[in-house]
Amino acid sequence: MRVEREMKAYRRRVHYYETDGMGITHHANVVRWLEEARIDWLAQLGWPYDRLTAAGLDAPVLALSGEYKESTTFPDEVAITVRLSRLKGLRFWLRYDVVKAANGHRVFAGETEHCFVDAEGRPVRLDRAAPDFYALLKSLSEAPKGSVSDR
Repeated sequence: MRVEREMKAYRRRVHYYETDGMGITHHANVVRWLEEARIDWLAQLGWPYDRLTAAGLDAPVLALSGEYKESTTFPDEVAITVRLSRLKGLRFWLRYDVVKAANGHRVFAGETEHCFVDAEGRPVRLDRAAPDFYALLKSLSEAPKGSVSDR
């Protein structure tokens, strides 16, 4: 089964308080933006985070990697696309592309690795804990490149 779904990029403006003494966005804020975009992505899939936690699940970040390409300043607007890159066993990986909305210049490209845990923090198999959500993610992970558009 394959799901084709038009996903919208998460958009936000750089806030003044996110800038440093040089007037550019402090690099740590990009990590927060990825979380905001991930929460938005889940909501677009029909699984807002409150639904996930109501099902007794959470999805902590196990690892984060990426490259900063270009800086941003107040009040730049960025667009962040999120896509599922892999789903394997207890873990899944999300890819992020952060671009300046005005010109499309890449600001950051990266990936986070996650697992699903229960309310006590123990790893759980999503196919057993939330089979419908697992089926949705599996369909996204099997979709050919380009079928899930994050414009």
